[in-house]
Amino acid sequence: MNLQRQMKHIDLILFLSIIFICVFGSIYYVYFYTPKNSLELYQAISFANDFEDAQKLILKDYEDNFKKEDFDYINRIDTRANSVSQFTLFEYDERTYVIMTSPGTTKLKVLKVETLPVDIRNYFIQLVD
Repeated sequence: MNLQRQMKHIDLILFLSIIFICVFGSIYYVYFYTPKNSLELYQAISFANDFEDAQKLILKDYEDNFKKEDFDYINRIDTRANSVSQFTLFEYDERTYVIMTSPGTTKLKVLKVETLPVDIRNYFIQLVD
């Protein structure tokens, strides 16, 4: 009877250990291997071994928005990024604000806030639709 009870405890501990490893592994992967800001995204694209690796960073159903020509240009030896910026758009009924935030920091810091002119606002609205 005591042996059966010990086996149940061992099975439970083994099961909980496997669950813990799976959950911890998933969190570890998301935290350390997915870009969290524009700077990390740029680094992930520029250090990708090939276009297929870089395409894994693209959200499902948006793959057509990132072409092999774009990847090749970013990874050319004779081209370097002049800067890596990070922007957020807040859209309201009649206005759109562009907020420049700090790339590569743990918490986002606002660097600048501007109201978009109507023609640029319309461009972004058309881009999203």
